[in-house]
Amino acid sequence: MGVPPPGEAKGRVRGTIPPTTRTPRRVGYDQPPDQQGEPHPMAEQPALAAYPVGLRLAGRRVVVLGGGQVAQRRLPSLIAAGADVVLVSPSATPSVEAMAEAGELRWERRRYREGDLDGAWYALISTDDPEANRTASAEAEARRVWAVRSDDAEAATAWTPATGRSEGVTVAVLTGQDPRRSAAVRDAVVEGLRDGTIAAPHHREPAVRPGSVALVGGGPGDPDLITVRGRRLLAAADVVIADRLGPRDLLDELPPHVEVIDAAKIPYGRFMAQEAINAALIEHAKAGKAVVRLKGGDPFVFGRGKEEAEALAEHGIPVTVVPGISSSISVPGAAGIPVTHRGVAHEFTVLSGHVAPDDPRSLVDWAAVAKLRGTLVLLMSVEKIGAIAETLVRHGRDAETPVAVIQEGTTAAQRRVDATLATVGERIKEEGIRPPAVIVIGDVVAVGR
Repeated sequence: MGVPPPGEAKGRVRGTIPPTTRTPRRVGYDQPPDQQGEPHPMAEQPALAAYPVGLRLAGRRVVVLGGGQVAQRRLPSLIAAGADVVLVSPSATPSVEAMAEAGELRWERRRYREGDLDGAWYALISTDDPEANRTASAEAEARRVWAVRSDDAEAATAWTPATGRSEGVTVAVLTGQDPRRSAAVRDAVVEGLRDGTIAAPHHREPAVRPGSVALVGGGPGDPDLITVRGRRLLAAADVVIADRLGPRDLLDELPPHVEVIDAAKIPYGRFMAQEAINAALIEHAKAGKAVVRLKGGDPFVFGRGKEEAEALAEHGIPVTVVPGISSSISVPGAAGIPVTHRGVAHEFTVLSGHVAPDDPRSLVDWAAVAKLRGTLVLLMSVEKIGAIAETLVRHGRDAETPVAVIQEGTTAAQRRVDATLATVGERIKEEGIRPPAVIVIGDVVAVGR
């Protein structure tokens, strides 16, 4: 919060003068001795910059006058700061009322009257009565209470900055009378901290601790669909072990010192592929590296994430799991297909089709699945979809049930092929569909055409 203290305008001002003003000669410092004294009457005076400060309001009385939209926006931060908030207003928005009902603030249902700021450390003046705002502002000045005015920033003794938070850092931006620019600068800084494009070294606790592993779900493919936390952990990693289905574009953004390992190219030796990946995770973590295992979708949805977490736990290696946006929902959505829709489907079932229905290793009861009325979403099923469709029809699902196959969903290469259960096997061959692809079966496909 930037706070220009009352009465300071007549004293010496230190700091950076805004570029839009011309710096006057500083009396008593830069002028020759015979010219020291009052500034030249024609000297252009700079706009005084606000002094930024962080208020620690926990347990301290804060008075909010007015219960409208301004209060609704500002109250959550005051409550989060632990302030003893008193709201004075004859009415309030439903959201503000809910805060009062939850005991997060005290609400005096009346208009402002002189004396309300007694004992306050900070005040937010935001009523719809200009005269009441002026009177309250005068009271705040007399009582030396820092006060924000929603209707007249120049008459206020404090300004509220555009604020944002990322990883324990609070960013506060003031640009005087240009709140939109403040918000834009704040957004740029916060986004940079979140995605790692603004480097901010940790001198206390790093995002990924050395000797630990973060299992990060990278989402369906579009690099913008990874979670904020996942992107932050990637930026803090020493080693990234990435799946083929992970968002590859993110790897280009990593700092040059980060070692990127393609999981598909780890030599198996005497290991199975997954065992070799587990061994690589353990090896790098034990070497004191901060390791990120980047997976496509969500690490616990057909991602073997739990297997890796268990292997790491057996070696005493700390593990953090960062959920990702599953392709089972996001890819159909990107193709315009809702997996549920009012009056069409009240359920959806996600299945893996990497094992054929007649394979004894299959854990899916396809006969029961065929009797479901809702949406079926199949992952890893391109090779087996012909057999799966035949099995569903044989057990009672209508052969004319709509089917959509979405390849490379959410990426620039996304394409969609429509079919029915009777034709999907041949259509996939005709169109040359290759993994990764998500297959949606059900009446919602027609909704999304």
